[in-house]
Parts: sequence; structure tokens; C-alpha cells
Amino acid sequence: MSIAFASSYRVTAHIVPNPGATRRASGARSRACPYAASGSVRTAGAALADFARAWLARLPLATEDRQSASRLGRDLIPEILADDRTSRPYAQLTSLNAILLGLALEQLRPKRAGARMVRAAEVALTALHGAGQLAAAAPGFGEPFAVVRACQQLAELDLDDGWQPAHLPHVPPARPVDRPWAPPAMTDALRDEPANLTGDGIVAILGLHRLAAIEEALRAAPPTAAVTAVLVTGYPGELGPLARLTLTELRGCLRAAVPSTAWPRLQIVHDESGALAAAADVLARSDATESAVRVKAGRIVARADGYGACHAVASV
Repeated sequence: MSIAFASSYRVTAHIVPNPGATRRASGARSRACPYAASGSVRTAGAALADFARAWLARLPLATEDRQSASRLGRDLIPEILADDRTSRPYAQLTSLNAILLGLALEQLRPKRAGARMVRAAEVALTALHGAGQLAAAAPGFGEPFAVVRACQQLAELDLDDGWQPAHLPHVPPARPVDRPWAPPAMTDALRDEPANLTGDGIVAILGLHRLAAIEEALRAAPPTAAVTAVLVTGYPGELGPLARLTLTELRGCLRAAVPSTAWPRLQIVHDESGALAAAADVLARSDATESAVRVKAGRIVARADGYGACHAVASV
């Protein structure tokens, strides 16, 4: 990926939206805020509809100039497709977004015992990404309200979504260790606030090719255990901005659709410097990294490395 393209991530991540998009996004947020403030019961369908509205509010109107700020994202997908070094991380970043949205939907009504909503989130993101590309390539095509309605109906669609990864029964157990845990101060990128890294829980250090593995920790960990995903990469200068942009886009839409009480317990930390990974004794970092540690009373008490590490440590 070119240096110029890496710079374009930074521009897109910090660009001020055009007034029309800002007004539409503000409307989406104002509709969602009463749920977050009052604790009103939300349904998964209503959350998907508001998520779709917030997503579509960022897209350019057919009447807007083709050089407007809202069209900066149109070049993102072609650049990602042109280089395997960006397409694989982007696939995992999109999977992470689907996991976060799906876990949030599972906390809303109607709750179904054992039901997994990640596949519904994947279909919704597929539709919304497609709408985004067509908004740039074919301005005026399609009816946004129909896309919103379609996303809403996904909550009731039977997608045969179960959590049964075939490899989990064959994952070796985590190794017991006894080492001090002294993490640096970091930011939770999901909530845009200081991360709580000193409590008991699971800390997973994941390269950008292994992000979907965090679901293994979230499904296996005890309900009271904190779970933190530490994102690392072998190309921090180029892929770090992509990871930040992708998560920032999700955060804005999630805030507009889901009350904070239903958000997943997951914390996400961008660790381009490797400081937090080093605190967990993960010194060699790449996009294929998958390591996890269990923290208890200020010490690392178990760890696992490689395929299945998140499940192994969360199962301790």
C-alpha cells in the first residue's frame, strides 16, 4: 500500500462531514439518544434500522459535487482490493465489526436462548457496504429507506447461526504462569475512553489477520471477566490508520443505534507501538499474531499462543 494511500486514511478519519450528511447523522443520533438515556427497551430490529440510518447518513447525496468531502471514501475499497496486504486485514476488521454489532443485538429484545446474531450483522454490513459503493458509483440509485427496512427485517430472519467452531475441542489448554502485569495507560477505541487494564480478565494480543478470534474469548469467558483485544500489526504506519478508521465508523453507528448498556464488554486497544503487547511478553508482533493472557490480582496467571489461544485462556 502506498504512503499516499495511508495518508488518505488519516484524512478520511478526521474529515469534517458535509453539512447535509451532518444534519442526517444528527437526526439519527437524536432518535437513538432517548433509548440510551432512559433505558427504554430496544428491539434488535429497531437497532438494526437505526444502525443502517446512521450508516447511510454518511453517504453522499446524488446532487452533491463528486469532489465533496463525503465522497472521499469512494476510493477506499478499490485500493484495498488492489493489495493483499490491505484486503486481508480489512476482511478481519469487518468481521470484528460484525462481531461487535452481533453481540450488541443479542442483548436486545427479543432474546432467544443460545441465539447468535453475528451472521445477521454480517448480512447487514454487506448490504450497507454495497449501498455505500453504489452511492459513489451510481449516485441516486436505490431507495435508502428500503435498505433500512431490509436491515431491520434481518433481526427476524433465520440464518441458522450457531456457535460451533470445529477446532475448539482440539485447542490445547493454556499454560499456567506467574508474572507481574503492569500495562501502560491506553485508550479503549471502542468507547473512546481510557481502557481499564488493571482488573481481572483476558487480554488477547491479535494481529490484523486474526481479529475474528476474539469471539472465542467473548463466548468462553465468565460473564464477569473483562475481555480486551489488543490490535497489533507488522505495518503500523500503513495498516494502523485503516484499523482506526474502520472502528471509528462502527463506533459512530453503534452509538446511534444501541444503548451503552447493551454494548459488548470488549475493550479494543490500538497498540502500534507494541507497548501493551510487551507487557504481556509478546515481543514478536505481526499480522498473524494470536496470543492471550489471563490476568488475576495484578498478575498473569495463564497464557496461550497460536491458533485457539483466546479460547484456551478464556476457558481457564
